[in-house]
Amino acid sequence: MDLNADLGEGFGRWTLTEDEALLACVTSANVACGFHAGDASVMRRVCGTAAERGVRIGAQVSYRDLAGFGRRSMDVPAAELTAEIAYQIGALRVFAEAAGSTVSYVKPHGALYNRVVRDDEQAAAVVAGVLLAGGRPAVLGLPGSRLLAHAEAAGLTAVEEAFADRAYTPQGTLVPRGEPGAVVHDADEVVRRSVGMALDGSVAGVDGSRIAVRARSLCVHGDTPGAAALALRVRAALEEAGVRVRAFA
Repeated sequence: MDLNADLGEGFGRWTLTEDEALLACVTSANVACGFHAGDASVMRRVCGTAAERGVRIGAQVSYRDLAGFGRRSMDVPAAELTAEIAYQIGALRVFAEAAGSTVSYVKPHGALYNRVVRDDEQAAAVVAGVLLAGGRPAVLGLPGSRLLAHAEAAGLTAVEEAFADRAYTPQGTLVPRGEPGAVVHDADEVVRRSVGMALDGSVAGVDGSRIAVRARSLCVHGDTPGAAALALRVRAALEEAGVRVRAFA
């Protein structure tokens, strides 16, 4: 099982994610590319540390929404979204390659992530942006999403992802962040869910039903308070359960 986290979500003098500590335990780093968070200095620093530690680098692409942290839904024309996805990947690739690594995968962030679960046009635009940027990185997304379907159709590697600290609807999608209980804050519960998803491929939905979440990568959100300590616990629990923690890319 791959263990990923959102990193580089600072801007200028402000920091949000515990980048150094998280890079000591995750196997893949979803690096903000400047549209919802992150700037050139942050991207360069995170890519450098990730490369030193053998952590795979992924471009976490977003709607252009710094003020809303990429969590506000936007109706961006497909051609414009394609160009903006390619732009973000290209920006991160400069720093990844300068550090001796590369952009191994692409993962949408926030509102864009949720939009491309069902929206064919936006999902196709994101995949077109990945292709435009070149390099053929993998695409990380929710199992059963239109994003992964379009990625597979384009000949890209589609990687299913599960979330350690997010609640699931009975339909297998993420509970919107504006609703109560969308984020799981109890660390013990996060650890139990993580091991269960890795071993059984399922998790309890908000209604108590069992949701199938067969995935190759598990996400711990980097902006969750205490994220680094939580990620360490999750990794230790997975390894104790006999799960090999390694990057998918």
